[in-house]
Amino acid sequence: MNFDKFIKERAKREIKRIVLPEGEEKRTLQAAPIIKNEGVACPVLLGDPAVIAANAKECGADIEGIEVIDPATDAKAADYAKLLYEIRKDKGMTLEAAEETVKDPMYFGVLMVKAGDADGLVSGAVHSTGDMLRPALQIIKKKAGVRLVSSCFLMDLPHDRIGHNGLLVYADCVVVPNPDAEELACIAISAAETAKKVCGIDEPKVALLSFSTKGSAKHELVTKVQQATALAKEMAPDLMLDGELQYDAAMMPEIGQSKAKGSPVAGYANVFIFPDLQAGNIAYKITERLGGASSVAVLQGLDKPCNDLSRGCSVSDIVTTVALTAVQAQ
Repeated sequence: MNFDKFIKERAKREIKRIVLPEGEEKRTLQAAPIIKNEGVACPVLLGDPAVIAANAKECGADIEGIEVIDPATDAKAADYAKLLYEIRKDKGMTLEAAEETVKDPMYFGVLMVKAGDADGLVSGAVHSTGDMLRPALQIIKKKAGVRLVSSCFLMDLPHDRIGHNGLLVYADCVVVPNPDAEELACIAISAAETAKKVCGIDEPKVALLSFSTKGSAKHELVTKVQQATALAKEMAPDLMLDGELQYDAAMMPEIGQSKAKGSPVAGYANVFIFPDLQAGNIAYKITERLGGASSVAVLQGLDKPCNDLSRGCSVSDIVTTVALTAVQAQ
């Protein structure tokens, strides 16, 4: 599909301000001028200006004209501390603790998004998913009506024979380790929304995956997927969704129509819902390594967009994730 080109073109339609809390990190510094020059977003770097300048020089990044904010000295830190205190005081946070916490670029960046001073946030080149997700859940919180925050991976294959012109949506691969049936249903609906609003897939075809297709095996793990499918259909009756399906039955028309004859999804799925995090994480990495797919992660269910990078990310991964975050903010 060339998702990278697609998402950048969409991001350029309405430029959004995206904060990068890992502003001292060299790949982030190299990505920032590309983001600015390509016009996919307005990047804001957080960190010590002296360290940022030194690291930018060392890695050859021209960051002239890019906004740099030092959370330790910025004039808005006091306002953000008060905002954090109001949000977290029922959890025992004091104003003094809030004033100290906002010096952390991750918390400062999330508070920028909460306060409307940035439209979204991208992090994870240095921080773990948990380090990024924790302040986002504490401060930005879930969208109204959404039970849980989850993730999906957008898998862009080097051919267009399957999925949506070669684009597959995999969920959940990062956040929810062992979802129950209701959580799995919520993940399916969120992934379909991501497919439609972010990927431009007008008609998501959602397959809830298992090692069984339509009762071919009996096990409590299969039962969970069957229950999740029924719940998702109740929650989103207009969504094209089916399960339980094996991966090949979901993806390949001849197998899908043999194993699940009459299914509107079997053989034509473009959104794949894995029964747990182990399956999803393993599958996306196999699809990358053996299938030659490029991938980008999306956090779904937050009230405002914050997205996570792999600590092994490339400069181009950062640019693409910033563009995707900008599109979510639109």
